[in-house]
Amino acid sequence: MKLDAIFFGAHPDDVELSAGGTVAKLVKLGHKVGICDLTRGEAGTRGSAEMRDKEAQDAAAILGVAVRENCGLPDTVFKNTHENQLKIIQVIRKYNPDFVFTQYWNDRHPDHIHASHLVREAAFYSGLAKTITSNNGQEQKAFRPKRVIYYAARYEFSRAEGSNMFIVDISDTLEIKMKAMAAFASQFYNPDYQSKEPVTFISTPEFRESIENRARHFGSLIDKKYGEPFLTKEHFGVADPVAFLRDGGQDMNKLGFA
Repeated sequence: MKLDAIFFGAHPDDVELSAGGTVAKLVKLGHKVGICDLTRGEAGTRGSAEMRDKEAQDAAAILGVAVRENCGLPDTVFKNTHENQLKIIQVIRKYNPDFVFTQYWNDRHPDHIHASHLVREAAFYSGLAKTITSNNGQEQKAFRPKRVIYYAARYEFSRAEGSNMFIVDISDTLEIKMKAMAAFASQFYNPDYQSKEPVTFISTPEFRESIENRARHFGSLIDKKYGEPFLTKEHFGVADPVAFLRDGGQDMNKLGFA
């Protein structure tokens, strides 16, 4: 199966939290989208690996993605190594996504930082014919995605880094994003989740409100109700600037998602 885009996250729920509205938007536009979690989130304060496996599949169904995989890397321990790069390369070559999304390299969580560098380097090395990987016993062909795109959890992108930020209008998919987040009942606020586990900030109703407020903030920057920000290190060309800017630059197909 070929994907138009695949979203990598260090933990199950990272994609939903930071880019869930865009995942749902791409699916709604008819694109084939996948999610790949690097770990099972087994080191988290709340829940368990088994619970988060189930929550991840439930969230995937809500978002409507074509596939969701897990690389099985050890939570809080994995690093950007050649061995781990090969695992990411196997996934990229399996689905040949035109676009790879991963986490912003400036983040308070070390796993998010490691995931960012790991996925970017794997996306590049995936295009080298002498980097050998296999799937179900068959050697995979070299493949390099067109672009690596970054999403942020809480931090805002720095304008001083010389990169390009764009904001996706998720006004019609925020509700889907919030439902997908709620599927992770062990992690995010859910009054039906009964547990003696410690309360974390992300499990409070205040955190849920902060996610909505963040989407409202970025939406306001593009004169929309809700938005999600993304960053690219490379520039992208525009064939017809009038057509691109006439709708505020919000047509995702004009960014090359067609």
